[in-house]
Amino acid sequence: MEISIRQFKQEDADTLHQVFYHTIRHVNCNDYSQAQVEAWAPTDYDKTQWDKRIAEINPFVVEYEGVIVAYADIQPNGYIDHFFCHHQYQGKGIARQLMQHLHQQAKKMKLDKAFAHVSITARPFFEKAGFCVVKAQQVSIRGQILTNYVMEKLL
Repeated sequence: MEISIRQFKQEDADTLHQVFYHTIRHVNCNDYSQAQVEAWAPTDYDKTQWDKRIAEINPFVVEYEGVIVAYADIQPNGYIDHFFCHHQYQGKGIARQLMQHLHQQAKKMKLDKAFAHVSITARPFFEKAGFCVVKAQQVSIRGQILTNYVMEKLL
């Protein structure tokens, strides 16, 4: 499998939104209600706001055979804000390689821990990557309450 991981470029923003949207709509829908999924990944989103937000988190982008299939970030404090792998490319080891890349970046940044707010769906993946649940929490997104988990990994 030929994948490459590179830094985000502004022209990636629309494609990353598609990865985000389709992952939530096709995978997270197994653990969240239709109303929750629609609030989390609405069809009518603010492109300007998305472009600004994705540029702020400055993620790493995974290309598989020249196609963008996943992305994730790690912030200077160790927070992983986004971690998404397109639903058609899950189960191929892509997310595992992306997580390994984040760990390498965390070591370069001399971080003591990495942490994330992890969906019900992603919790098993994060646990396999060595993260532990700190606490469950309820978050409000566009009027819907979703459960997720604060998870961390000591590095």
